[in-house]
Amino acid sequence: METVNVHEAKTHLSRLLERAAKGETITIAKAGKPIAKLVPLDEAPKKVVQRIGFMAGEGVVPDDIKTPFKDEIEEMFYGKP
Repeated sequence: METVNVHEAKTHLSRLLERAAKGETITIAKAGKPIAKLVPLDEAPKKVVQRIGFMAGEGVVPDDIKTPFKDEIEEMFYGKP
């Protein structure tokens, strides 16, 4: 574990982040006293993904989902049978 001062940490932050991403732990010190640690994350945050079926049982999908209101549209064009 390496210790760097605040000025060095500000100057070389990108390099220090790359090292932390590879698994190193770096201590940041001010006036020789440790004040913070730069550590690697255990794992990347997971994205929340909504999946199809998340509302299962919440409603009924009509059999003619591709042609909603088919009967009503035919009635508008052709009148009542």
